[in-house]
Amino acid sequence: MTLEQTLARLEEIVARLDEERMDLGEALALFEEGVAHLRNAAGVLTEADARVKRLTELADGAFALEDLDD
Repeated sequence: MTLEQTLARLEEIVARLDEERMDLGEALALFEEGVAHLRNAAGVLTEADARVKRLTELADGAFALEDLDD
């Protein structure tokens, strides 16, 4: 599942939990699914951040790690 698909599914889960009355078992199952998707998305983003840091190139052609949070 792509990151975009994961985020779309998370949005669906949140909408269902917000809008629908459902029994506790169904709500917990959706919540568990959402947590799994959230962990997956966080892992993908962490990996992408690490790749960007590895690929940041200085003007002289050397590579350096730079934090994207700045």
